[in-house]
Amino acid sequence: MKQQYTKEQKHQCIAAHQSGRSVADLVKDFAIPRSTIYHWLKQEEIASAPLPTEVSLRNYQVLEQKVERMAGIIEILKTVDCNVSSPLQEKLNNLERLYGQYSVHMLCEALDVPRGTFYNHILRNKRDNTWYAKRKEELRIQIQQIYDDNRQIFGAQKITATLKERGIRVSENMVSQLMRDMGLVSIRMGAKSNYDKEQRICKNHVNQQFNPTRPDEIWVSDVTYFRFNNKNFYICVVMDLFARRVIAYRVGRKNSTQLVKSTFKLAYMERNPKNDLIFHTDRGSNYRSHAFCSYLASLHVIQSFSRAHVPYDNSVVESFFSNLKREELYRTKFRSENEFRTAIDNYIIFYNEHRPHASNSYKTPMKKEKEYFDKQSKQ
Repeated sequence: MKQQYTKEQKHQCIAAHQSGRSVADLVKDFAIPRSTIYHWLKQEEIASAPLPTEVSLRNYQVLEQKVERMAGIIEILKTVDCNVSSPLQEKLNNLERLYGQYSVHMLCEALDVPRGTFYNHILRNKRDNTWYAKRKEELRIQIQQIYDDNRQIFGAQKITATLKERGIRVSENMVSQLMRDMGLVSIRMGAKSNYDKEQRICKNHVNQQFNPTRPDEIWVSDVTYFRFNNKNFYICVVMDLFARRVIAYRVGRKNSTQLVKSTFKLAYMERNPKNDLIFHTDRGSNYRSHAFCSYLASLHVIQSFSRAHVPYDNSVVESFFSNLKREELYRTKFRSENEFRTAIDNYIIFYNEHRPHASNSYKTPMKKEKEYFDKQSKQ
């Protein structure tokens, strides 16, 4: 049965933390699990935080969309076999292979191709010379543009109205017929089923149960950044939850799929897990990218994701990053990037081999793992 705590215990813990006491001290003094204390602290932070304004939310959404667009353009440029300065026909042929996987805006922006030219390449049937066939092809181009420009939300009725605003006379039946031929359906029709599918895909297999019974049962991962010398450096770690040991880490200049994939590869080569493995992260686009998910599936690794907007679902890694910054990075004035990277190397050695951990009964991660394997070898 789950332990119940009083409001007085909660207020005492929060007050002690606000007075400068560390979470480790609170765990020891109050005999309350670390995850519960972090949960209380997060609740207090949310309760005391000022409400975001409508303008700030809108600005955030605009920035988020820009980041997603740039990430998509980078993926496109990595996929195609040409560049912006290649011949137009070569660019069109490359983009045609990706049509449907990315928005037309993104495809054309990536290789600097006019959208009208791309639509002509995709949709125009050059063998039909009759007036009616040409008329239908011109309408198809217009319909596809309106459909893509409006985030695939518009159905036949709205597209017909938009065409008429542009001075193009066409019936709703004709637009509906052409949309069926082109396989275009308003995404409103499948919005709920797509949402339900997303919830099934992003399943949380850990549910804040951070105490597995063996090594290589649950790995957790996250990315944080540290600004040094007017540059952002992104630090990705993979941690084995059993002993809270950091088994792999990488430092990069970009928070990308490549960063998390290369970090996971280091961990997998280091540990070579033999049994079922759960890999738990937040819902960042780098962890949910097709390339990364396909890679984990090829290794039969089960992906687990935190719930949306619930940071304490991955609080163990967040706690590690907090310790790394407060115990090392914030305390040191680095003279070079090499010094910065060396400091991270040294801290992780210290963390794994010398720093006692409360969840390990104040044993180091390396010591707890060694005791486990020594016990297994005697059985």
